[in-house]
Amino acid sequence: MQGIGVAGCGRMGGPMLAALRRAGFDAQGFDVRPAADFPGLPVTNDAATFAKPLKTLITVVRDADQTDDVLFGATGFAQAPLLETIVISSTLSPRYVRGLRARIPAQIALVDAPMSGAAIAAQEARLSFMLGGAEDDLNRLQPLFAAMGQHFHRMGGFGDGMAAKVLNNLLAATNTAMTRMVLDWADAQGIDEKRLLALIQTSSGQNWLASGFDTIEFARDGHDPENTIGILVKDVAAALDAAPKDADLTLPQTVQNALKTLRPRKAYSVSTLT
Repeated sequence: MQGIGVAGCGRMGGPMLAALRRAGFDAQGFDVRPAADFPGLPVTNDAATFAKPLKTLITVVRDADQTDDVLFGATGFAQAPLLETIVISSTLSPRYVRGLRARIPAQIALVDAPMSGAAIAAQEARLSFMLGGAEDDLNRLQPLFAAMGQHFHRMGGFGDGMAAKVLNNLLAATNTAMTRMVLDWADAQGIDEKRLLALIQTSSGQNWLASGFDTIEFARDGHDPENTIGILVKDVAAALDAAPKDADLTLPQTVQNALKTLRPRKAYSVSTLT
């Protein structure tokens, strides 16, 4: 498979590019930042150089605006001369993703492949992919997904992977907001963080964030529009955009607002409790 390009080489795209390279794929990266910011990886900020051999484009940019820039803006990678396939791996509104079909030439295959697992899973090539697209396209691209991940969930046609992803992230956002609130309340009652997290791991409150609190890189972050907590706020908005007609939006909006108020949580120190 030739002409593979990853657009957006940040906390997720960079490790994904590295995983493809380790698996033997001659993949290249594009990012607006200079190549010196990506030691050991073939990343360019020259759009023409990136586009010339491009056959399979994997986009891992932040949001719909950046996706529009990558595909239709100054870079215009949707018009790359050899382009055959676009894989959307950013987490975006399913409504926006499905709308791309009418904006991209019909001969270009479209697949949505958002992923879960945070940066640590990207670095260890054990991402979970939620896939949407034609079966033949998914079969053809499976070696790429296998190089970057461990779990592959085929959800249906183009856009269905994204719909599943934003629902998954709505749960992740809820777990994040509630786990952080529980830990803050535990602090106020003098309950040791490590002991409480160990309890949650083996009890009915078990969830992904609590179970991986020491390894998930954003577990202690406060809200910032540029960090992962900010991305979760964006992902809840994507889920809200795809909500069923007449759905009660109170709970997801409350979760979104709770994430916006998160402050950094201090690093754990050894308790004096006995």
